[in-house]
Amino acid sequence: MSLHTLVVPGYAQMLRGLSAQLEKGAAWAIAADVSEADFLAARLAPDMNPLSDQVRFICIQAREVIRRLTDRHVPEPEDEAVSLDQLKSLIADTLALLDEVSEADFEGAEDRQIEIVLADGMTFDLTGFQYVRDWALAQFYFHAVTAYAIMRHQGVELGKADYVNHMFAYLRRPEAGIAE
Repeated sequence: MSLHTLVVPGYAQMLRGLSAQLEKGAAWAIAADVSEADFLAARLAPDMNPLSDQVRFICIQAREVIRRLTDRHVPEPEDEAVSLDQLKSLIADTLALLDEVSEADFEGAEDRQIEIVLADGMTFDLTGFQYVRDWALAQFYFHAVTAYAIMRHQGVELGKADYVNHMFAYLRRPEAGIAE
């Protein structure tokens, strides 16, 4: 399995799901008389990033995979997205970038040397395969589930089906005559 096949479709599915979750969150905020700013500033713990940052980080992680594993230039998102419309636009722009990359763009990505330098100076040296397996997937899904959890914690009526709504494409209906 190629890294493109492993990463790109899954990231795109989750980003589309996140966009739908944000739509439900926006409707909930209106109904609950919660300002958009307060909704986007919600967090699970005082030392965790707010919802707006979680959404931005998901998009950054998706863009990083393209940048690090292909020879394509990927524009960095602006430092702050301060409204739901800006976040949804960021998601849409990130989805467009994912749609543009092909299997061929990822040729040789498994063996590409990747360096991750954290803000505190810690540096990780990995192959492309190790980067995807041990860093990229974990980071992306961490922020996806954290955004989902923040919205649930605030009271947005989200369920598992909202998190993995792409799975309905694989749903097998019960055969006729079998009780549901």
